[in-house]
Amino acid sequence: MDAMDAILSRRSIRKYTDQAVPEEMIKALLEAAMMAPSAGDQRPWLFVVIDDRRMLDEITTFHPYSAMLKEAPAAIMVCYDQQLVELEIVKKELWWIQDCSAATENLLIAANATGLGAVWLGVYPTEDRVARFRELIGAPEHIVPFALISIGFPAEQKPREDRYDESKIRYNQW
Repeated sequence: MDAMDAILSRRSIRKYTDQAVPEEMIKALLEAAMMAPSAGDQRPWLFVVIDDRRMLDEITTFHPYSAMLKEAPAAIMVCYDQQLVELEIVKKELWWIQDCSAATENLLIAANATGLGAVWLGVYPTEDRVARFRELIGAPEHIVPFALISIGFPAEQKPREDRYDESKIRYNQW
């Protein structure tokens, strides 16, 4: 699948087969995520692959939009590591939020391009979710769980949507 097809056909997939996601596919998703741009090339992200059934099921007890994890064979947690950022301007201006968002979107597009289904579950800035995920993965305080991406082979097909909206475009001025 070429890049434009992967972007334009990406949909949130919440139903999965029971087929395990091979390790090499997970690695490919992580490689794509790590190719995201980042402020000052700080690359402040860390990733936690969750494929333990008990952990995936536990998430559904505290994240209100995570029911799909009961079927998902894996999920990837995108985290911000405050200790990886050396440039003060990057820390001060919270550029890490955009950095982790770009990594998350790369991961979602890569999942679609490789035949996997995925959906972005928001974690940050909801404080109780951040705390529960930090506890679940045993992360220290300088790690901020940002987003969780549910991953699996799709058991549903969603048609491509046309979301292009000319009314949302301005040229040169408002």
